[in-house]
Amino acid sequence: MAAMMPLLSTKGLSCAFGGLRAVDGVDFALPCGEIRAIIGPNGAGKTTFVNLVCGRIPASSGKVFFEGRDISRLPAHQRVRAGIAYTFQITSIFPGLTVLDNVAPAAQRPSARQVAASGSSRERALHALEEVGLGQYAHQQAGHLSYGHQRLLEVAMGLALRPRLLILDEPTQGLSDGEIENFIALVREIGRKATVLLIEHNMDVVMALSDRITVMERGRVLAEGNPEEIRADQAVQRAYLGA
Repeated sequence: MAAMMPLLSTKGLSCAFGGLRAVDGVDFALPCGEIRAIIGPNGAGKTTFVNLVCGRIPASSGKVFFEGRDISRLPAHQRVRAGIAYTFQITSIFPGLTVLDNVAPAAQRPSARQVAASGSSRERALHALEEVGLGQYAHQQAGHLSYGHQRLLEVAMGLALRPRLLILDEPTQGLSDGEIENFIALVREIGRKATVLLIEHNMDVVMALSDRITVMERGRVLAEGNPEEIRADQAVQRAYLGA
């Protein structure tokens, strides 16, 4: 039986800044419905890689495929319309707007999934806020939220796009232990409806959430496997886990 086509894949994807190859010939495949973590030491190329996937920076070489379609030349906004949503490592909310008004524009973006969806854009925005536990703050000014709640607001903005693929870049940064526990439960729920690609330094979160883990080092894929395989991989232990 033929293997199922991955939702997202890259072939020889590379990006160079001057003489530095931040991403160096990465072949990557992410099946539909998986929660995948990308880990690695600082400077491994993780965020650059997802920026290439999202179209936020151009690739030096290689290709990106989404649902079997070559999207390598598509600008970032067209990749969003195709079903890729990305939350940033640094919060990018509009602090002067209400929480609801931060999410509503995402709910208004046209996409195949949204055209088929019922309800107004504000209803969809409210639903996204309820999903992440921020429904009670809908009419509060976003800048008055705690940092942890601002991170969750970004996730709600991504969910309002109704993505096929949700990319989360360091989403637990700045969250308290209790907020992290709630976040793990949230991502598990999101994973029932969308594929999730997660960049995360908190190894407890990575091990709790991931179906599979991709380890990067110096712009390349060092290892891939399930949490148990990655925990036992000696090259990963030397490069990242501190063994």
